[in-house]
Amino acid sequence: QVQLVESGGGLVQPGGSLRLSCAASGFTLNYYNIGWFRQAPGKEREGVSCISKSDGSTYYADSVKGRFTISRDNAKNTVYLQMNSLKPEDTAVYYCAADQRVYLMTPAQAMCDRPSAPYDYWGQGTQVTVSS
Repeated sequence: QVQLVESGGGLVQPGGSLRLSCAASGFTLNYYNIGWFRQAPGKEREGVSCISKSDGSTYYADSVKGRFTISRDNAKNTVYLQMNSLKPEDTAVYYCAADQRVYLMTPAQAMCDRPSAPYDYWGQGTQVTVSS
């Protein structure tokens, strides 16, 4: 079965950490740009962090820069989002997406700038709640 599955969400106190996983089955993530997106209640989906397939370049939204880190483990066919110093405003459902298209410039940013695009694969989402 071809799918993306997110995991690692949960309830954490402000200042805490979580590591989200985006695991692929039925296809190889290494051939795709991968993005993490989030959607909070009553808000539009936004790009959080993306990583390109071509050179591994990354992009982070200003709101998470310095706190979140995206990485790939090709052997495990998984992309991670390490989230540190979490804030209540990080509360949202987090989704990962896989995108095979080729961008002429800054592919990671290009993907993150299009949070509602019909990417090749989307995961089902994992809830992250930051609250004391």
